[in-house]
Amino acid sequence: MIKSLAVSKTFNLKLAALALATLGLAGCGGTMSGAGPYKGTIESKNETYNLVDINASTIGPYLADAPRASLATVTKPQSPEVRLAPGDTLNVLIADTAPAESALFAPLASGGTQLKSRIDAQGMLSLPYVGRQFVAGMTLNQVETMIRRQLKGITTDVQTHVELVGDLSGSVLVAGAVKTPGRFSTLQGPLTLLDAVNQAGGPVLEPHLVNVTVRTGTQVQQFNYEDVLAGNNMVLRPNSEVVLDRARQRFVAMGAVGEPGLKDLPSQNTSLLDALGSVGGLRESNANPEGVFVFRMGAGNSKPTVLRLNMRDPAALFYARQIAVKPDDTIYVTNAAVYEWQKVISPIVQTMLLGRAVGAAN
Repeated sequence: MIKSLAVSKTFNLKLAALALATLGLAGCGGTMSGAGPYKGTIESKNETYNLVDINASTIGPYLADAPRASLATVTKPQSPEVRLAPGDTLNVLIADTAPAESALFAPLASGGTQLKSRIDAQGMLSLPYVGRQFVAGMTLNQVETMIRRQLKGITTDVQTHVELVGDLSGSVLVAGAVKTPGRFSTLQGPLTLLDAVNQAGGPVLEPHLVNVTVRTGTQVQQFNYEDVLAGNNMVLRPNSEVVLDRARQRFVAMGAVGEPGLKDLPSQNTSLLDALGSVGGLRESNANPEGVFVFRMGAGNSKPTVLRLNMRDPAALFYARQIAVKPDDTIYVTNAAVYEWQKVISPIVQTMLLGRAVGAAN
């Protein structure tokens, strides 16, 4: 019995010594974090990056851009000259001026003769008494002139009218991150970029999270959809392709925040305070307000930058409102020292209590 008590006492003393040693190491190592590097490590091992303490004199290069003003200009579409292409469908009206009993086509008074024909893959149009004629690249007026020329000598002077009713050549394709992608006609008039996107149901993401690519066959242009809404609209050329896709506007939140993970930036000009708010803010139970860091990759050959913010300082709330968070930034909040100590001490204390209970039972 005496021997069991002595063993239990020795065991408890060793556990207590271990707990004290752990406390000492935690205190010497600076504020700890269980989800990444320690605060002290970030502050001391900065030979591979620039560590910037944010204050009134250092915040300048990291300020968010001023919001861009919307333009007052309005895009005014002008109808371009239609050039026919394979796949287009034409409605052709031919009216004969000869007496009805000898006319090949119905007179204009009765509505003439209506013919509907599609231009084939070789660019040919086929009509009765006109035959197969190459019309790809022609205008509607040129097709009318060609029909009258082909009918000359076959019938008396005719009236012709050609209307484009299916415009594969003049349509615009909208694809990607829209609600109803598809090909949209320009028969009712030219389409602007906003017209085309609206006919496709609009984007499925927030405007600042959408990139727009416009391909015309000769050039490629890219825009952020929020900039398009701000007035940078444009008239689309016939047969253009418009593709909407997700913009790379994301950041990573780590450590003692409410909702860590990969997140979308809440706006085009996101501040650090906005970003922290979008992930639930600092976790009050275990966050260390003195250890708020923003990790940012360097541009070109420059060193990465680590911004450090002490949220214990009331002025830091204003700094956080002004600092811009950029795509691919990482926001990292370290844990408070007492939280880390509790994680280490709790199992030790439980083991000590268990040892004491065992010793008492013996």
